[in-house]
Amino acid sequence: MPLQNTSGFLRAADESDEALAQREAAGVKLANQTMPTGREELWRYVDLDFSMDDYSLAAVPASAPGDPLPTGFATAGSATVADGAVLSATSSVEGVTCVRTAGGSESMVRSDQDIFTAAHAAYGAEWVDVAVAAGKAVGEPVVIDVVAGSTAASFPGIRIDVADGAEVTVAIRLRSADDLDALVVPHVEGRLGANANLSVVVDQQWGRLTKAIGQIVFEVGRDSELRVAEAGLGGSLARWQLAIHLVGQGSNAQVIGAYFGDLEQTLDYRYVMHHGAPNTNSDMFLKGAVEDEAGSIFTGMIRIDEVAQRTNAFQTNRNLILSEGASAQSVPNLEILANDVKCGHGSTVGQLDAEQRYYLMSRGLDQSRADRLQVRGFFEEALARFPIPEMVDRLRDRFNEKYIEAQQAGRV
Repeated sequence: MPLQNTSGFLRAADESDEALAQREAAGVKLANQTMPTGREELWRYVDLDFSMDDYSLAAVPASAPGDPLPTGFATAGSATVADGAVLSATSSVEGVTCVRTAGGSESMVRSDQDIFTAAHAAYGAEWVDVAVAAGKAVGEPVVIDVVAGSTAASFPGIRIDVADGAEVTVAIRLRSADDLDALVVPHVEGRLGANANLSVVVDQQWGRLTKAIGQIVFEVGRDSELRVAEAGLGGSLARWQLAIHLVGQGSNAQVIGAYFGDLEQTLDYRYVMHHGAPNTNSDMFLKGAVEDEAGSIFTGMIRIDEVAQRTNAFQTNRNLILSEGASAQSVPNLEILANDVKCGHGSTVGQLDAEQRYYLMSRGLDQSRADRLQVRGFFEEALARFPIPEMVDRLRDRFNEKYIEAQQAGRV
């Protein structure tokens, strides 16, 4: 087995014989997988300086460390996942279910994609399943708290099913202690029926030593709308592979991102927007900054099938380089097989604007405060699009604090 101290598969509570057998079969395939390298296109620009063999499987924890929600933050349901185990899952609104599932239906993520998806298929024994009944419009979000609490590997899973005509928002918080060298492989996946509406906000606050390599996959049905917003601040390596499949006519998707790397962090985004039906619309909009010796990667693919006529699709990635040792890679791609589309992309990598600094200083600000204002304004365009206002103030503070700390330490 690629993971240390693994003598076999522990059966999750209520896990069926069939589900356990599927995981064991995935474990056999996992044994033949190797760690990816930067020579592979999907892993270009990334140096994986660790092995799966460096980590054992996480033991089932008794509890998760607390991190309270903002005051007055009402929820329609909640779940806590610690080291891959679902400790609690409840809902408080009729028409919404939020439950723990052992095993369950087959993942939307291909298990043979790489060693990490293979490991999730083998060891991801428990999932949080969120479902919203047809026609149900839910005003409060469902909040899922995902915690890494031990120096081990864990494989949390979240599934979201939004039925025809339903509407819901799901907030996913990802966190660990700063000094925790853990490996986390989260999977978030779901389906939207016809005329459905789903907003997903991912608040990524991994500790500085945690490595996280995750997957996000959604299928969007006819005349439905999906919004995925991610704030990326933590992790020594924090990577998302996202694939959104617009399979229904008239379906829409928005992807919003704000990420900020410092010290030696690597923040890695590999996004695919697949238009597979006519009259579909998508917009990817990400803004990121890096300082010290941090690096960011964005590779975005818009793929438009021949049947997806009258598609509108755009992607934008803007990056700020705040230190000489920092780097940002931005690689937009288009694959267009239809002939009646509107499609475009924009990508920039640059430094703070000297003219804006001069203007702000001419209005009485010193240089450090002028630069802070520029950084704040840079991220505001993305953060203002996040679907849950109660979360945005905290996120805005964390982005600002990251730059101020670097200024005060003389790193920028």
